[in-house]
Amino acid sequence: MTTLYDVPADALIKNVAQKLKDESMVNSPEWSAQVKTGVHKELSPLDPDWFYTRCASVVRRIYIDGPVGVSRLRSFYGGKKRRGVATATHAKGSGSVISEALQQLEKAGLVKSMKRGRIISPAGRSLLDNVAHETKAGLLEEYPGLEKY
Repeated sequence: MTTLYDVPADALIKNVAQKLKDESMVNSPEWSAQVKTGVHKELSPLDPDWFYTRCASVVRRIYIDGPVGVSRLRSFYGGKKRRGVATATHAKGSGSVISEALQQLEKAGLVKSMKRGRIISPAGRSLLDNVAHETKAGLLEEYPGLEKY
């Protein structure tokens, strides 16, 4: 059985995001066109479908690290805050974006809330494993020499 550990993360996230968008499991909020993804960013994302990509990435992160809460995800999606001549520091990502993604993923049945954080549900695990299997099959068709890896 193919799991998400067997395929490259970028290919898996791209395919899961497309599936979330096509099957209307997650809806992009109306404010997603104007919002930044963290205090360390200067501009909002250029990709109009960035929210679906973030949701797919959050599901993958919960599969790998769960149970995980908003605070730990904020640290993961943070980055380097440049402060001019002062030394750069780490800044956390936007909690509002992560909270909205978690709420929509929970409503879609891909994530379950626990006492401390959220874990992947059986439906979410199944979705990620099925997409990983499809992704691996697509990569093998594209690059036939990969089957030995």
